[in-house]
Amino acid sequence: MNKKRTFISFDYDNDACLKNFLVGQSRNEDSPFEIIDMSIKEAIDYNWKNNARQRIKSCDVVVVICGEHTDTATGVSTELSISQEENIPYFLLQGYPDKNCKKPKLAKLSDKIYTWSWDNLKALFNGRR
Repeated sequence: MNKKRTFISFDYDNDACLKNFLVGQSRNEDSPFEIIDMSIKEAIDYNWKNNARQRIKSCDVVVVICGEHTDTATGVSTELSISQEENIPYFLLQGYPDKNCKKPKLAKLSDKIYTWSWDNLKALFNGRR
């Protein structure tokens, strides 16, 4: 099986645990994706944007994990914008089943936030979105 190289975009200050959950799921034997850990924890400047662009361009898909404060996470919006500019497929994933998860500011109106389940992840990575 060809695993999809995946960039995870998430709110570094509030949702790092969610990134770890997704990394854990990537280790499942039947996982359709692999995580290339490319988290960049530094000030958002020209260098950061260039690094993020190179990392995103090297992946097959971007997963945007949405939490309660994703709409104010500048890095997530920037990464999503880069994904859109570079035509790298992406999808939004609801980080918490019992919380009001918000889209990044630069998400399109048509971008749906998908429920996070193992079956759903496999479908999303196989292009069902």
